[in-house]
Amino acid sequence: MSRRGGGRFANSRAGFQPAVKEEPVPAGLIKAARKSGQLNLSNRDLSEVPQSVWRINVDPPEDCHLNVSFNASDRWWDQTDLTKLILASNKLESLSEEIQLLPALTVLDVHDNQLTSLPQAIGQLLNLQKLNVSHNKLTELPDELWNLRNLKNLQLQNNELERIPDGIGHLVHLEDLDISNNRLSTIPSALGELAGLLRFNLASNKMKSIPPDISKMRSLKYLDATHNELECVPPELAGMVSLEQLYLRHNKLRYLPEFPSCKYLKELYVGNNQIEYLGPDHLRPLSAISTLELRDNKLKSLPDEILLLQGLERLDLTNNDISSLPYELGNLPKLKSLLLEGNPLRSIRRDIINRGTQELLKYLRSRIEEKPANEGDNGPATAMTFPSESKSTVYSLGSHKVLEYCNQKATVVPDDVFDACNGTLIATVNLSKNLLTGVPPRIAELKATVTDVNLGFNKLVSISLELCTLEHLIHLDLRNNVLTSLPMEMKKLQQLQTVILSFNRFKEFPDVLYSIPALETILISNNQVGAIDSSQLLQLDKLSTLDMQNNDLMHVPPELGKCRNLRTLLLEGNPFRNPRSAILARGTNAVLEYLRSRIPT
Repeated sequence: MSRRGGGRFANSRAGFQPAVKEEPVPAGLIKAARKSGQLNLSNRDLSEVPQSVWRINVDPPEDCHLNVSFNASDRWWDQTDLTKLILASNKLESLSEEIQLLPALTVLDVHDNQLTSLPQAIGQLLNLQKLNVSHNKLTELPDELWNLRNLKNLQLQNNELERIPDGIGHLVHLEDLDISNNRLSTIPSALGELAGLLRFNLASNKMKSIPPDISKMRSLKYLDATHNELECVPPELAGMVSLEQLYLRHNKLRYLPEFPSCKYLKELYVGNNQIEYLGPDHLRPLSAISTLELRDNKLKSLPDEILLLQGLERLDLTNNDISSLPYELGNLPKLKSLLLEGNPLRSIRRDIINRGTQELLKYLRSRIEEKPANEGDNGPATAMTFPSESKSTVYSLGSHKVLEYCNQKATVVPDDVFDACNGTLIATVNLSKNLLTGVPPRIAELKATVTDVNLGFNKLVSISLELCTLEHLIHLDLRNNVLTSLPMEMKKLQQLQTVILSFNRFKEFPDVLYSIPALETILISNNQVGAIDSSQLLQLDKLSTLDMQNNDLMHVPPELGKCRNLRTLLLEGNPFRNPRSAILARGTNAVLEYLRSRIPT
């Protein structure tokens, strides 16, 4: 039998030959880098950088004695200096001082390693324009770093830094600075010297104040101070005339800053604070605003000056204490998104709010001219009033009614609340903002007609089987309780479209939700959910909104990108590494596209 062509006896001693040791950096890559000036060594499991990389422009190639060609494409001595070096997603604990042998570098990317320090020699890379050392374990920065006067982009996020030295003020050409997700309680006033800075991210630190000198950043367009401990914002901030996007979410602000000089401010995010008052002077200067997010505050009203914001496209007032709105909001010409969920609105029915912005605006416009005769200073007249001791009202909704017994600090719902229904066709039940530890059993008496149940802001520890009998239920609000699970019997709720589970104690995504194909909106933010099953989630082909913010997701399955009906996917505030925050900031479409690109083929 012939042994040519790789037959079964082609190499009888192959099993006795020593394995060829694979080089950490293939010679072909080094050779190509000498021509292109770029070397990408990301995701190679490197624990140290080979000498051949540092000395790529110093030592001749090993095979140089084999190549004495004078052909222009083969002359190794005409190599290009290395200008771009990517060492991301390895296991590097340090960088050699020999990095100084690469003085032509303009880009150095070592993010997602285990670096605890940077070499002093980094200060000799005077041509460096972009430095990414994010997602490491840096606790301090060398003074030599501030010698890099040509630096335009500096990424320091997701480290363990407790201070930023004053020397950072020397980086006068810096345009993009990210120091988010560190342990900073203060930042130096010297940052104000960065007059050319365009983007500044200091989110997820321990900042209690912002130095007034930051207002000297006259070119700054983007400022993110989300997830800090800010109690106030210096008035000098209003002097940042170029500011377009300002993020102050998740702080301790009690009032909205005034921005008389920020005539270019387009997006303002101040959700999840403690703002109680919004006055005319806060809104008048915001002539260019397109997005105003005020969710999860303590606002009780909106001034009429909100109607001056003619460019407003998105207004988020979710989870405040607003009881009424100016009907003229319906005439704002560019308003595309108006979010009112979680407010004790008296004049707008919940079912109208749930129909979406366009129906809501249409309703507001219809109310501008006509003031209902039964609507006076004390609010809308009621169809039926319970005895005074129960403090409850059943409000008329045309042919249906709303059973409302909320904000009573009650541990149980009195029987006379249900007795008062007396055969009335109840569509909406609102028992929110009490101290209920369980679902009232008598809610099952309303199963023939009820479509909307709000049990938010209680002390619920479990969901009773009586709730699972409400087979016509469309909207279910269980936010701000102490729930850890949902019963499988809830799969009987086959018409359920919206479920709100935010601010509970779920450690696992409730399996029963995978069995309700009508679900369009799942809000389960601010829990402790560690994983989601993308294969089961794909079966919810009507799902358009999934809010998983502020959970414990360590991994986002790429297959989630196949959920093409998702219009809103919120994943911020989880400890996963990918997708990066920059991708999340670009919105749902960018996240889904990224996830699809990561699906193994």
